Amino acid sequence: MIRSLLFLFVFPVFATAADFDLVIRNARIADGTGAPLVSGSVAVKDRRIVQVGAVSGTATVEIDAHGQVVAPGFIDVHTHSEKIAENPVAENFLRMGVTTIVTGNCGGSRTDVAKFFAELNAAKVAIHVATLIGHNSVRDLAMGGSFVGEPSAEELEKMKALVEQAMKDGAVGLSTGLIYVPGSFAKTGEIIELAKVAAAHDGIYASHMRSETVKIFSAITELLRIAREAKIRAEVSHLKLSGPSAWGLNAKVLAALDEARAEGLAITHDEYAYTASSTGLAQLIPDTARAGKRADFVARIADPVQKAEIVAEMKATREKQGRTDYGYAVIARFAADPSLNGKTIPEAAKIRRGADSIEDQIELIFDIERQGGGSAIFHGMDEKDVQAFLRHPLTMIASDGGPRKFGEDVPHPRSYGNNARVLGRYVREMKVLTIEDAIRRMTSLPAQTFHLADRGVLKPGAWADIVIFDPAKVNDPATFADPHHYAEGFSDVIVNGEVVIRDGVLTGARPGGPLRMSPRANPAN
Repeated sequence: MIRSLLFLFVFPVFATAADFDLVIRNARIADGTGAPLVSGSVAVKDRRIVQVGAVSGTATVEIDAHGQVVAPGFIDVHTHSEKIAENPVAENFLRMGVTTIVTGNCGGSRTDVAKFFAELNAAKVAIHVATLIGHNSVRDLAMGGSFVGEPSAEELEKMKALVEQAMKDGAVGLSTGLIYVPGSFAKTGEIIELAKVAAAHDGIYASHMRSETVKIFSAITELLRIAREAKIRAEVSHLKLSGPSAWGLNAKVLAALDEARAEGLAITHDEYAYTASSTGLAQLIPDTARAGKRADFVARIADPVQKAEIVAEMKATREKQGRTDYGYAVIARFAADPSLNGKTIPEAAKIRRGADSIEDQIELIFDIERQGGGSAIFHGMDEKDVQAFLRHPLTMIASDGGPRKFGEDVPHPRSYGNNARVLGRYVREMKVLTIEDAIRRMTSLPAQTFHLADRGVLKPGAWADIVIFDPAKVNDPATFADPHHYAEGFSDVIVNGEVVIRDGVLTGARPGGPLRMSPRANPAN
């Protein structure tokens, strides 16, 4: 009987809890600061990095990096992602290592930041999303479409109130797009008043400046005046020189910015790694012709006198930029006739009008705007300028892209390949940057610039946004002719301590959400 009872007595077995939630082993660690790569491991617990270097102990999830580079998740400070809730996985960003984006650039943003953030939470986005409050959007809302002149005192106060509320709700600063209607009609004083509101909340001023052609120096002067008088940090969005007549001015541009920094102004800039930009085709039409609604534009070109003046101005602009036609512009999206997507303006004019004269090209541009507008890729920069700007230590890497629906339209490849292109072309192949410095431009520099606390570095206490990639294989197969290809070479992506891509496969985890600026931040989302 006693022996039988002994068989019935079972000693309890207690499972030993793992020391960490995640450990990445056999890594070449780039900590985001620009320091040399070191071998070691990274441990994560409760969504934070807790150890870097020698790590002993067990983990719930272990990843063998097999000697690949382990870096902080990349931070893209210039995107146009106001509709990311409709594409919450944002796979094109994830697959080039981006775990945090800043949207609301070039003056265009959601004006109700609290509502935008609520939508991000409801959609369960995969990446972190911070936003600027856009001057153009605020101006349009306050002035009701009648914005050629200066705002009234009441309208200016409404604009300031909108910026104030956006900053309270979590915006990281104010953006302008001064080549875009209605911002193109704004005087500098108006922008200074709004920048002061953002500055009171320690926000940044990010600007698509008034010119990126030979007139860029007056545009820089305006940006520096705003930074100086509003006492605000300033960011030059997608630093570039557009048009052959401006090519080669990179040293003078950088000297002007460096001189301002020597004066004590906090000035930074970002850049994408391509010699082509992308924006609305409407930008080829003078601002004054597009003032008001689309119906107003249609009425103007229906008037022979006004139309002749618009055409003459467009021809003169081409000549000043050193161009004879619109062959540098490729249609990316024209909803009314998708068959024109991927065609240059002369090619599309030949298809639609049977001729490709400059007059036919302009008529095509008018016709596209009449039918709802479209977007285009503009091949207008010089590779030497791109590399010169890239070498400057305060240039961040930013795509100027957005979440992409795979296979839709013929967009700029930067939304798929920007970070991979830097690491593959400009680090591995051309050696314009070291791998450590390139990663710094994508991680700690943007985190510091936009005051995103505990992001952009691999150190104990930082949030566990991590990317693993093979520097020998990282590549950007997306091209202008065939853009819908994800970046290659990125095996694993971790957001807030959760594995979102494991060994090249999406896990289904979507741990991202709104990201606010410190010290008012709630990085835990």
